[in-house]
Formats: sequence, structure tokens, C-alpha cells
Amino acid sequence: MVAILMGATTALAATSASNGLIGQPAPDFVLPAVVGSNVRLSEFRGQPVVISFWSSRCSVCAAQLTAMDRYYGTYRSSGLIVLGVSVEDDQQRAIDYAQAHAASFPLLLDRTKGVSRAFGIERLPTTVLIDRAGRVRFLHSDDRAGDPSYVAQIRALLDDRPDRIGSP
Repeated sequence: MVAILMGATTALAATSASNGLIGQPAPDFVLPAVVGSNVRLSEFRGQPVVISFWSSRCSVCAAQLTAMDRYYGTYRSSGLIVLGVSVEDDQQRAIDYAQAHAASFPLLLDRTKGVSRAFGIERLPTTVLIDRAGRVRFLHSDDRAGDPSYVAQIRALLDDRPDRIGSP
């Protein structure tokens, strides 16, 4: 598993070097949920967070959201938080899509695309994995959510002990 994680980390560092977020604090945001109230990222400090950016026009985003739902179902009891962020131009289309593809985690609406710009999202789906300290640890700009590297990275985030947050 260490080899998978190391390989994935190296590949991600190469693909996301231009993004510049790896190792940096994740930009905080407040977005409305399709169902329920607003969600603020900083409220989840101390818990690992996965953010999946999606659109109804993205042909592989449905599979990505399904995979994120599966990971959430598996690791929710360990403290994993998953958020889906729509970068849809047509908000009603995003709402309809979210209702048709129900997820057990919050699906949020980035109406102004300010959050997707803050995270430097250039293609969909993009998945951002944030550690307990609120730093971006991994970033995937691909549609391979079924890849074992996702599980390895999620487990790495879950294995971070809260008492070591901020320690070198």
C-alpha cells in the first residue's frame, strides 16, 4: 500500500504542481446545499474532507459522485467528510441533476464559481483531498475515482492523528 501511495503522491505532485494548492491551506467557503442549509468548509477543521467538483454536463461526473458516495459510506464512521460542488452554469439544471443522482453527502451550488476559481479547477471532475489541519494534501483532475490510490490517500488522511496536526 505504501508503494501505491508513494506512486500516487508522485503522480499527483506532477499533475497538480501548476495548481499550487498542495500543502497550502484550503480556501474557506460557504455554499448553499441543494438540500439543507449552507455549508462552511472551515466547520470541518479537524476532519479529513474530500471535495468533488462536478457538472451535469460532465459525462464522467456521475460515476465520480457514485464513487465518492461509496467512499463516504465506507469511511464516514471514521470521520471522513465528502462534499460535492457543482460548477454548473444553469443552477436549475444542477439542482435537477443533484436530485436525480442522490448522494448521501451534501451537494453544494457554486453559483458564482468563486469556489472553483479559488481551488483553481480547470477540468471536471476534480477531487481535492484536505487533511485534518485544513491543508490540501492531494488533488485529482481525472475520472479515476475507482483507482486504489484514492483509498490509500483517504486512509492516509484518516490515519493522521489530530494531536499531530501542525507538527512537522
